[in-house]
Amino acid sequence: MALAPEDILARILHADADVVVLDKPGGLPVHAGAKVQQHLEELLAMLDFGPGGPPRLVHRLDKDTSGCLVLGRTEAAVVSLGRLFRLRKVDKVYWAAVAGVPAQPAGRIDLPLLKVAGETGARMVVDAAGRSAVTEYRVLARSDRLAWLELRPETGRTHQLRAHCAALGTPILGDPIYGPIRPAPCPLHLHARAIRVPLDPDGAPLVAVAPVPAALGAALAALGIDAGRPPEEWPEGWPLGPATTAPGPISVAEVRPIPSSPEHGPGEDHV
Repeated sequence: MALAPEDILARILHADADVVVLDKPGGLPVHAGAKVQQHLEELLAMLDFGPGGPPRLVHRLDKDTSGCLVLGRTEAAVVSLGRLFRLRKVDKVYWAAVAGVPAQPAGRIDLPLLKVAGETGARMVVDAAGRSAVTEYRVLARSDRLAWLELRPETGRTHQLRAHCAALGTPILGDPIYGPIRPAPCPLHLHARAIRVPLDPDGAPLVAVAPVPAALGAALAALGIDAGRPPEEWPEGWPLGPATTAPGPISVAEVRPIPSSPEHGPGEDHV
């Protein structure tokens, strides 16, 4: 995909003296890499609005994940934001459409993830030797074969949400690595819907909400959900209220195996 200056400017969700929050489109890598024709870092000069220079990344999203991405505009903001993300003080809500329905309407997935090498790139597997990875989820709507999930990652491991959803037996639609169909027949249906950043300890937190992309909106429509309705009409607690109380953590012994994929390319960092 190729973005023009007006495209990236139209995706600004929030901008102030310290922070810019972008609605990153799915399909746009954050960093340069093999076979990457355009990436977000090379577009940041379009967001140079003042003496601080272009904003800088303080966290990452997968290439195929859309939604809220936070940038720092000053050195002090970059340091403060980096610390907040590192200390897990930033609240994040992701939406996903998945194939199948989780056995429980809500839960806490506590499954360590280990990066392993494949023939064409790295992927994450559930392994007790891996790094701690925790995700809370709840089912917002469902049919017999499709579910709309709210996902709240407590950690930020590579491909965490994608690997955890697959471990539940409900891979995210359009996932070319952890899904059952390769190549994927549609875009990845994973969206960083909302973020809350307590940058000012004495003031209100920064809250940004990214509109639902077309592919995910179509999946929600199949569940009878109007993706364009205002925030106050979404489920209680949306977008950043307390997560639903989970019935208990899911253990490694309960996880369903994630199918291997010899056909995927290198993964991006983060969920």
